[in-house]
Amino acid sequence: MPQVKYVLLDCDNTLVLSERLAFEACADLTNQLLEEYGIKDRYTVDSLLKDFVGQNFRGMLVGLQKKHNFQMPPEQLDDYVGRELAAVTAKLSAKAEPCPGVPEQLERLSQAGYPMAVVSTSAKPRVVASLKKVGIDKYFPDEHVYSAATSLNPPSSKPDPKIYLYACEQLGVKPAECVTVEDSKSGATAAMRAGIPLIAYVGVYGIEEGKEKMEQMAKLLTETCNADAVMYDWKEFPEILKKLESKL
Repeated sequence: MPQVKYVLLDCDNTLVLSERLAFEACADLTNQLLEEYGIKDRYTVDSLLKDFVGQNFRGMLVGLQKKHNFQMPPEQLDDYVGRELAAVTAKLSAKAEPCPGVPEQLERLSQAGYPMAVVSTSAKPRVVASLKKVGIDKYFPDEHVYSAATSLNPPSSKPDPKIYLYACEQLGVKPAECVTVEDSKSGATAAMRAGIPLIAYVGVYGIEEGKEKMEQMAKLLTETCNADAVMYDWKEFPEILKKLESKL
């Protein structure tokens, strides 16, 4: 019998190669907003990723207002969030691909009897679109997809641990009885604050940015976020899980 009661999984750049696609979709909206407020700075996909990776668009808009010293009325913020969600969902539905090895490992977990849930910062429609596009939605019934942007009232965003604590409460498990996989500092921080054993997946940085960035993130997520293990490739997951379970 599995010793871990729930495997909780981040979605963006952990299960699905979606982060860059999503930031492509929201770069234009971000620059349009800055222009509306007479701010000369403009963002590229890479500069947005650098400043806001791991945050949802609502959290990003809050950060932009602080950084550039302007204030959006709540209804305008909601309008931009809605527009971004539609643009990103459409792009992911067309182009998303799984992180290498994910479908095989989810099937293995399913066959071994491990219950799984997605715990994401991103809005639920976007997460569901990603899971469907890459064919792994069968492992995550609708009630096991949790979103900091849409499952909570008021909405939240990692590194706030609220979405992890909410998911554990809904699933009827204690944080320490679970394990999670995260790729970003904000997600890993949320897991750490919630008290959930953490596997840091850094292989995505090797795919998108190179070995140096991958090693930097391995160091950061271990030293800053107390990751229990670092995973460079999803093929390593069974062995890592076994080691973590031996410590429970």
